[in-house]
Amino acid sequence: MDWNRTKSIFIFVFLILDIFLYSMYLNRYNEAQSVEILGEKTIEARLKDDNITYGALPNSNESATYITGKVHIFKNADDFTDDNQRISFTDETHAHVRATFINPVKLRNIDDSSFTEFVHTNVKDGDSYALWKVDREERVAIFFQKKNNRMFYYNESALLKVRWNTDNEVVTYEQSMIDNIEEMEQQETVIPPLQIFQTLYNKGLLKSESRITQVKLGYSTFSNLTQTQVLIPTWEVQVKLSGGEIEEYFVDAIDGKIVEIQGDKKKGEEEDWGVE
Repeated sequence: MDWNRTKSIFIFVFLILDIFLYSMYLNRYNEAQSVEILGEKTIEARLKDDNITYGALPNSNESATYITGKVHIFKNADDFTDDNQRISFTDETHAHVRATFINPVKLRNIDDSSFTEFVHTNVKDGDSYALWKVDREERVAIFFQKKNNRMFYYNESALLKVRWNTDNEVVTYEQSMIDNIEEMEQQETVIPPLQIFQTLYNKGLLKSESRITQVKLGYSTFSNLTQTQVLIPTWEVQVKLSGGEIEEYFVDAIDGKIVEIQGDKKKGEEEDWGVE
């Protein structure tokens, strides 16, 4: 192992983080000043006027920290000991693996608990993933890797996709993973949900007659240096419109900026494995 190169990479990563944290501090200070000047109506009153509703919110004093990790490399098919799985790699780096079941695995039901049970039983380090979405039309269940029960949103290096057939049998899954995850020592108090709503509202993203159905804290990718990644605490906000459509937004939980991950989202959801 080239220790000098590894050391240089981590020095570079933490230098970026130091600069980033300072810029976040300035942004949060300026944003707090602008909110005070905004005056008169609070965000609660503005949402009420537009009939935008929400339920119980997460703890406003919640804290989180930046994390780093490395893209996991699956060494060879021998790492998988299930004789019912035929293993192949979808890229030259062996960072993405595809497993096809010789005898498809019957699902107990087509529901969240059945998919979670399947993953915990049949997938390497399956308990490191949390279910994000079940698309019954495309017959695909999408899982995101997690840390301390906080998901890594739309990170192509921390993704698990499970496909099933018309007989409700899992026929294949594709997996990637981040390991060697380390947390920075400094904990940051995250921006409270109502301030996140303020950001979305000011940008015209919260529409009248809608309901905020979910507010959860996770992680999004700040930087990807070859095999090393830096992830930042991120609020995920799901909104149900008056017509029933669901919109989702991601906001940096430290500096309050909207995180644009739509490209990763599209890539993660539209990939076709060619399963019949």
